[in-house]
Amino acid sequence: MTRARPDSNPALLGTWKLQSFTTEETATGLTTNLFGIKPDGYLYYGADFRMYAILVAHGRKAPADLVPTDMERIELFNGLCSYAGSYDIAGDEVRHHIDVSWNQSWTGTTQVRRFRINGNCLHITTLPARNPVTGNECVSVLLWDRLT
Repeated sequence: MTRARPDSNPALLGTWKLQSFTTEETATGLTTNLFGIKPDGYLYYGADFRMYAILVAHGRKAPADLVPTDMERIELFNGLCSYAGSYDIAGDEVRHHIDVSWNQSWTGTTQVRRFRINGNCLHITTLPARNPVTGNECVSVLLWDRLT
């Protein structure tokens, strides 16, 4: 596979802060804020073709102690999406080749995203796929603001 050099789209390089994350179920058209109305997270694309993404739900509660109970651990996990790997660009698509992830079923896969940049805002749209949180087929739209 021919990989586009990241510097062929230097506007993508750097660190981005999550502003919104909405999910639309393909069967029903139902749109939700899966991680709440003010999710938090960061996305990074490096000139070395490496990337990482971490997203957390709005309002996550700290466990009562350093070591979470099983229920606290489940709640924390359900409000998390995180992965890292390499990436390549082809036109308006960026492909994340996942080396490590919060959900082992994503490790070793390629997640394709469509993207566009408007000024300091990065729009990322997933392709229709089964959501690892709900199990339903959906499309997610994530808006990111440039930090660096």
